[in-house]
Amino acid sequence: MKGNVRKILIGVVIIIVLAVIFMRGDQLKDLAKAIQEGSPLFLALAVLCQFGKYFAQGGEFVWCFKAVQATLKYTDGLKLVFGTFFVNTIAPSLNLAGTSLVVDDSAKRGVPAGKATGAALLMQLSIDTGFVIIMLIAFGILTFTVGLQPGWLLLGLIAIALVGGLVTVMTLGGTKPQLVLKVLAPIEKLIDKIARKFKKGPIDPWAEKTVESFSQAAGLMVKHPSVTARTFLFAILASTCELACFSMVGLSFGVHDIQALFCGYVVATLFAMVSFTPQGVGVVEAAVLVAFTLFGINQATGMAVVMVYRGIVFWLPFLIGAVMIQRTGAFKKGKDA
Repeated sequence: MKGNVRKILIGVVIIIVLAVIFMRGDQLKDLAKAIQEGSPLFLALAVLCQFGKYFAQGGEFVWCFKAVQATLKYTDGLKLVFGTFFVNTIAPSLNLAGTSLVVDDSAKRGVPAGKATGAALLMQLSIDTGFVIIMLIAFGILTFTVGLQPGWLLLGLIAIALVGGLVTVMTLGGTKPQLVLKVLAPIEKLIDKIARKFKKGPIDPWAEKTVESFSQAAGLMVKHPSVTARTFLFAILASTCELACFSMVGLSFGVHDIQALFCGYVVATLFAMVSFTPQGVGVVEAAVLVAFTLFGINQATGMAVVMVYRGIVFWLPFLIGAVMIQRTGAFKKGKDA
Protein backbone atom coordinates (compact mmCIF):
# COMPACT_ATOMS: atom_id res chain seq x y z
CA MET A 1 0.00 0.00 0.00
CA LYS A 2 2.79 2.40 0.95
CA GLY A 3 4.66 1.64 -2.26
CA ASN A 4 1.52 2.25 -4.31
CA VAL A 5 1.01 5.67 -2.71
CA ARG A 6 4.56 6.67 -3.57
CA LYS A 7 4.10 5.50 -7.16
CA ILE A 8 0.93 7.59 -7.38
CA LEU A 9 2.78 10.66 -6.07
CA ILE A 10 5.58 10.15 -8.59
CA GLY A 11 2.97 9.72 -11.33
CA VAL A 12 1.34 13.00 -10.34
CA VAL A 13 4.70 14.79 -10.56
CA ILE A 14 5.33 13.34 -14.03
CA ILE A 15 1.85 14.38 -15.20
CA ILE A 16 2.41 17.92 -13.90
CA VAL A 17 5.76 18.17 -15.70
CA LEU A 18 4.25 16.94 -18.96
CA ALA A 19 1.32 19.34 -18.58
CA VAL A 20 3.65 22.31 -18.10
CA ILE A 21 5.77 21.26 -21.07
CA PHE A 22 2.62 20.82 -23.18
CA MET A 23 1.28 24.27 -22.23
CA ARG A 24 4.60 26.09 -22.54
CA GLY A 25 6.33 23.83 -25.04
CA ASP A 26 6.25 26.56 -27.67
CA GLN A 27 8.75 28.46 -25.56
CA LEU A 28 11.25 25.62 -25.82
CA LYS A 29 11.40 25.91 -29.63
CA ASP A 30 11.86 29.69 -29.46
CA LEU A 31 14.41 29.22 -26.69
CA ALA A 32 16.50 26.87 -28.83
CA LYS A 33 16.54 29.43 -31.67
CA ALA A 34 17.45 32.29 -29.34
CA ILE A 35 20.33 30.37 -27.74
CA GLN A 36 21.95 29.91 -31.15
CA GLU A 37 22.13 33.69 -31.57
CA GLY A 38 23.87 34.38 -28.25
CA SER A 39 27.53 34.19 -27.26
CA PRO A 40 28.27 30.65 -25.98
CA LEU A 41 30.83 31.93 -23.46
CA PHE A 42 28.49 34.40 -21.77
CA LEU A 43 25.61 31.89 -21.83
CA ALA A 44 27.81 29.29 -20.12
CA LEU A 45 28.78 31.87 -17.50
CA ALA A 46 25.09 32.70 -17.02
CA VAL A 47 24.29 29.07 -16.24
CA LEU A 48 27.23 28.86 -13.81
CA CYS A 49 26.08 32.05 -12.06
CA GLN A 50 22.57 30.66 -11.70
CA PHE A 51 23.87 27.43 -10.19
CA GLY A 52 25.88 29.66 -7.85
CA LYS A 53 22.54 31.02 -6.64
CA TYR A 54 21.20 27.54 -5.93
CA PHE A 55 24.38 26.51 -4.08
CA ALA A 56 24.12 29.68 -1.99
CA GLN A 57 20.47 28.94 -1.20
CA GLY A 58 21.44 25.42 -0.14
CA GLY A 59 23.71 26.95 2.48
CA GLU A 60 20.98 29.45 3.32
CA PHE A 61 18.62 26.58 4.17
CA VAL A 62 21.26 25.04 6.45
CA TRP A 63 21.69 28.27 8.43
CA CYS A 64 17.92 28.81 8.61
CA PHE A 65 17.60 25.51 10.45
CA LYS A 66 20.60 26.34 12.63
CA ALA A 67 18.83 29.56 13.61
CA VAL A 68 16.02 27.49 15.16
CA GLN A 69 18.46 25.01 16.71
CA ALA A 70 17.80 22.23 14.19
CA THR A 71 20.14 20.47 11.80
CA LEU A 72 19.93 20.07 8.04
CA LYS A 73 22.48 18.49 5.74
CA TYR A 74 23.69 20.65 2.87
CA THR A 75 22.58 18.04 0.33
CA ASP A 76 19.09 18.05 1.87
CA GLY A 77 19.14 21.83 1.66
CA LEU A 78 19.82 21.64 -2.09
CA LYS A 79 16.94 19.20 -2.50
CA LEU A 80 14.62 21.63 -0.74
CA VAL A 81 15.84 24.51 -2.94
CA PHE A 82 14.70 22.75 -6.11
CA GLY A 83 11.75 21.01 -4.48
CA THR A 84 10.25 24.23 -3.15
CA PHE A 85 10.73 25.88 -6.55
CA PHE A 86 8.75 23.05 -8.14
CA VAL A 87 5.95 23.36 -5.56
CA ASN A 88 5.84 27.15 -5.85
CA THR A 89 5.56 26.78 -9.63
CA ILE A 90 2.58 24.42 -9.62
CA ALA A 91 0.90 26.27 -6.72
CA PRO A 92 1.49 30.02 -7.20
CA SER A 93 1.21 31.70 -3.78
CA LEU A 94 3.79 34.49 -3.64
CA ASN A 95 6.42 31.73 -3.26
CA LEU A 96 5.02 30.55 0.08
CA ALA A 97 3.57 27.21 -1.02
CA GLY A 98 6.96 25.55 -0.68
CA THR A 99 6.75 26.04 3.08
CA SER A 100 4.47 23.01 3.33
CA LEU A 101 7.12 20.85 1.64
CA VAL A 102 9.79 22.07 4.07
CA VAL A 103 7.58 21.32 7.09
CA ASP A 104 6.58 17.90 5.80
CA ASP A 105 10.14 16.95 4.90
CA SER A 106 11.36 18.12 8.31
CA ALA A 107 8.71 16.08 10.10
CA LYS A 108 10.13 12.92 8.55
CA ARG A 109 13.51 13.87 10.01
CA GLY A 110 12.09 14.48 13.48
CA VAL A 111 12.14 18.31 13.40
CA PRO A 112 9.12 19.83 15.24
CA ALA A 113 6.59 21.61 13.02
CA GLY A 114 7.12 24.91 14.82
CA LYS A 115 10.87 24.91 14.20
CA ALA A 116 10.43 23.76 10.60
CA THR A 117 7.85 26.49 9.96
CA GLY A 118 10.16 29.07 11.52
CA ALA A 119 13.07 27.90 9.36
CA ALA A 120 10.90 27.90 6.21
CA LEU A 121 9.57 31.40 6.89
CA LEU A 122 13.06 32.65 7.71
CA MET A 123 14.25 31.20 4.40
CA GLN A 124 11.55 33.01 2.44
CA LEU A 125 12.10 36.17 4.46
CA SER A 126 15.82 36.17 3.74
CA ILE A 127 15.24 35.47 0.02
CA ASP A 128 12.79 38.35 -0.26
CA THR A 129 14.99 40.65 1.81
CA GLY A 130 18.03 39.97 -0.36
CA PHE A 131 16.01 40.83 -3.44
CA VAL A 132 14.40 43.91 -1.87
CA ILE A 133 17.85 45.37 -1.13
CA ILE A 134 18.79 45.08 -4.80
CA MET A 135 15.33 46.31 -5.84
CA LEU A 136 15.65 49.50 -3.80
CA ILE A 137 19.03 50.22 -5.37
CA ALA A 138 17.55 49.68 -8.84
CA PHE A 139 14.54 51.88 -8.10
CA GLY A 140 16.95 54.62 -7.06
CA ILE A 141 18.76 54.26 -10.37
CA LEU A 142 15.47 54.39 -12.28
CA THR A 143 14.34 57.49 -10.39
CA PHE A 144 17.43 59.45 -11.42
CA THR A 145 17.61 58.14 -15.01
CA VAL A 146 14.48 57.28 -16.98
CA GLY A 147 12.06 57.77 -14.11
CA LEU A 148 10.13 55.31 -11.97
CA GLN A 149 6.86 54.02 -13.40
CA PRO A 150 3.90 54.08 -10.92
CA GLY A 151 3.07 50.44 -11.67
CA TRP A 152 6.58 49.31 -10.74
CA LEU A 153 6.44 51.35 -7.55
CA LEU A 154 3.16 49.67 -6.60
CA LEU A 155 4.60 46.20 -7.15
CA GLY A 156 7.69 47.19 -5.20
CA LEU A 157 5.51 48.26 -2.29
CA ILE A 158 3.74 44.88 -2.46
CA ALA A 159 7.08 43.10 -2.23
CA ILE A 160 8.11 45.25 0.73
CA ALA A 161 4.72 44.61 2.38
CA LEU A 162 5.26 40.87 1.94
CA VAL A 163 8.63 41.03 3.64
CA GLY A 164 7.21 43.30 6.33
CA GLY A 165 4.36 40.86 6.91
CA LEU A 166 6.76 37.97 7.43
CA VAL A 167 8.83 40.08 9.84
CA THR A 168 5.66 40.97 11.77
CA VAL A 169 4.55 37.32 12.02
CA MET A 170 7.95 36.18 13.23
CA THR A 171 8.26 39.07 15.69
CA LEU A 172 4.79 38.57 17.16
CA GLY A 173 5.36 34.81 17.30
CA GLY A 174 8.40 35.37 19.48
CA THR A 175 7.31 38.36 21.58
CA LYS A 176 3.50 38.26 21.77
CA PRO A 177 2.30 34.70 21.09
CA GLN A 178 -0.99 35.35 22.90
CA LEU A 179 -1.88 38.05 20.38
CA VAL A 180 -1.32 35.62 17.50
CA LEU A 181 -3.39 33.05 19.39
CA LYS A 182 -6.30 35.49 19.65
CA VAL A 183 -6.20 35.98 15.89
CA LEU A 184 -6.14 32.22 15.15
CA ALA A 185 -8.66 31.18 17.82
CA PRO A 186 -11.77 32.37 15.88
CA ILE A 187 -10.52 30.51 12.79
CA GLU A 188 -10.15 27.34 14.84
CA LYS A 189 -13.68 27.75 16.24
CA LEU A 190 -15.09 28.23 12.73
CA ILE A 191 -13.41 25.04 11.54
CA ASP A 192 -14.79 23.18 14.59
CA LYS A 193 -18.27 24.47 13.81
CA ILE A 194 -18.08 23.29 10.21
CA ALA A 195 -16.63 19.94 11.31
CA ARG A 196 -19.56 19.32 13.68
CA LYS A 197 -22.03 19.78 10.83
CA PHE A 198 -20.30 16.94 9.04
CA LYS A 199 -20.19 14.93 12.30
CA LYS A 200 -16.40 14.97 12.34
CA GLY A 201 -16.06 16.36 15.85
CA PRO A 202 -13.72 19.16 16.99
CA ILE A 203 -10.20 19.27 15.58
CA ASP A 204 -7.06 19.20 17.70
CA PRO A 205 -6.12 22.55 19.31
CA TRP A 206 -3.78 23.28 16.41
CA ALA A 207 -3.78 27.06 16.95
CA GLU A 208 -2.35 26.80 20.46
CA LYS A 209 0.18 24.13 19.47
CA THR A 210 1.29 26.04 16.38
CA VAL A 211 1.71 29.35 18.20
CA GLU A 212 3.56 27.69 21.06
CA SER A 213 6.00 25.83 18.82
CA PHE A 214 6.48 28.79 16.47
CA SER A 215 7.02 31.11 19.44
CA GLN A 216 9.84 28.87 20.62
CA ALA A 217 11.40 28.87 17.13
CA ALA A 218 11.14 32.66 16.81
CA GLY A 219 12.66 33.04 20.27
CA LEU A 220 15.63 30.91 19.22
CA MET A 221 16.22 33.16 16.21
CA VAL A 222 16.32 36.22 18.46
CA LYS A 223 18.71 34.51 20.88
CA HIS A 224 21.12 33.63 18.07
CA PRO A 225 21.27 36.81 15.93
CA SER A 226 24.68 36.01 14.42
CA VAL A 227 23.40 32.69 13.07
CA THR A 228 20.22 34.31 11.75
CA ALA A 229 22.25 37.09 10.12
CA ARG A 230 24.25 34.56 8.10
CA THR A 231 21.07 33.45 6.34
CA PHE A 232 20.64 37.00 5.02
CA LEU A 233 24.25 37.09 3.83
CA PHE A 234 23.64 33.89 1.85
CA ALA A 235 20.42 35.42 0.49
CA ILE A 236 22.23 38.52 -0.75
CA LEU A 237 24.87 36.29 -2.34
CA ALA A 238 22.14 34.24 -4.05
CA SER A 239 20.43 37.37 -5.44
CA THR A 240 23.80 38.70 -6.60
CA CYS A 241 24.47 35.45 -8.48
CA GLU A 242 21.09 35.67 -10.19
CA LEU A 243 21.71 39.29 -11.11
CA ALA A 244 25.03 38.16 -12.61
CA CYS A 245 23.14 35.47 -14.56
CA PHE A 246 20.78 38.07 -16.06
CA SER A 247 23.73 40.32 -16.88
CA MET A 248 25.65 37.51 -18.59
CA VAL A 249 22.61 36.69 -20.74
CA GLY A 250 22.27 40.35 -21.66
CA LEU A 251 25.95 40.58 -22.59
CA SER A 252 25.64 37.46 -24.74
CA PHE A 253 23.18 39.36 -26.94
CA GLY A 254 25.11 42.61 -27.01
CA VAL A 255 23.32 44.53 -24.23
CA HIS A 256 26.02 46.51 -22.41
CA ASP A 257 23.87 49.08 -20.61
CA ILE A 258 24.48 48.28 -16.93
CA GLN A 259 21.41 50.21 -15.77
CA ALA A 260 19.19 48.33 -18.23
CA LEU A 261 20.56 44.97 -17.09
CA PHE A 262 20.27 45.88 -13.43
CA CYS A 263 16.71 47.12 -13.72
CA GLY A 264 15.66 44.35 -16.12
CA TYR A 265 16.62 41.77 -13.52
CA VAL A 266 14.67 43.57 -10.80
CA VAL A 267 11.57 43.81 -12.97
CA ALA A 268 11.81 40.12 -13.93
CA THR A 269 12.18 38.98 -10.32
CA LEU A 270 9.56 41.36 -8.98
CA PHE A 271 6.88 40.26 -11.45
CA ALA A 272 7.73 36.61 -10.87
CA MET A 273 7.30 37.18 -7.13
CA VAL A 274 3.93 38.95 -7.17
CA SER A 275 2.35 37.30 -10.22
CA PHE A 276 -0.31 34.63 -9.70
CA THR A 277 0.73 32.79 -12.85
CA PRO A 278 3.33 30.04 -12.32
CA GLN A 279 6.59 31.94 -11.69
CA GLY A 280 5.14 34.87 -13.62
CA VAL A 281 5.03 33.00 -16.96
CA GLY A 282 3.95 35.42 -19.69
CA VAL A 283 3.85 38.40 -17.35
CA VAL A 284 7.58 38.62 -16.68
CA GLU A 285 8.47 38.53 -20.37
CA ALA A 286 6.16 41.46 -21.18
CA ALA A 287 7.34 43.51 -18.19
CA VAL A 288 11.04 43.10 -19.05
CA LEU A 289 10.40 44.09 -22.67
CA VAL A 290 8.74 47.30 -21.47
CA ALA A 291 11.67 47.99 -19.15
CA PHE A 292 14.20 47.43 -21.94
CA THR A 293 12.26 49.73 -24.28
CA LEU A 294 12.71 52.58 -21.80
CA PHE A 295 16.47 52.11 -22.15
CA GLY A 296 16.34 52.10 -25.97
CA ILE A 297 16.90 48.35 -26.44
CA ASN A 298 15.13 47.01 -29.53
CA GLN A 299 12.36 44.46 -29.07
CA ALA A 300 14.10 41.59 -30.86
CA THR A 301 17.16 41.80 -28.62
CA GLY A 302 15.05 42.25 -25.51
CA MET A 303 12.93 39.22 -26.39
CA ALA A 304 16.03 37.06 -26.90
CA VAL A 305 17.49 38.13 -23.54
CA VAL A 306 14.36 37.55 -21.51
CA MET A 307 13.56 34.27 -23.26
CA VAL A 308 16.99 32.76 -22.61
CA TYR A 309 17.09 34.12 -19.05
CA ARG A 310 13.68 32.66 -18.30
CA GLY A 311 14.79 29.38 -19.82
CA ILE A 312 17.65 29.25 -17.33
CA VAL A 313 15.74 30.39 -14.22
CA PHE A 314 12.45 28.60 -14.99
CA TRP A 315 12.92 25.42 -17.02
CA LEU A 316 16.25 24.42 -15.47
CA PRO A 317 15.17 24.45 -11.77
CA PHE A 318 11.67 23.24 -12.64
CA LEU A 319 12.90 20.04 -14.28
CA ILE A 320 15.58 19.48 -11.64
CA GLY A 321 12.96 20.14 -8.94
CA ALA A 322 10.67 17.47 -10.42
CA VAL A 323 13.46 14.96 -9.76
CA MET A 324 14.67 16.37 -6.44
CA ILE A 325 11.21 16.54 -4.86
CA GLN A 326 11.02 12.76 -5.10
CA ARG A 327 14.18 12.51 -3.00
CA THR A 328 12.88 14.59 -0.10
CA GLY A 329 11.66 12.99 3.11
CA ALA A 330 8.07 13.75 2.11
CA PHE A 331 8.38 11.22 -0.74
CA LYS A 332 10.95 8.77 0.58
CA LYS A 333 9.48 8.27 4.03
CA GLY A 334 5.99 9.68 3.68
CA LYS A 335 4.54 6.70 1.81
CA ASP A 336 1.82 6.29 4.38
CA ALA A 337 0.66 9.91 4.08
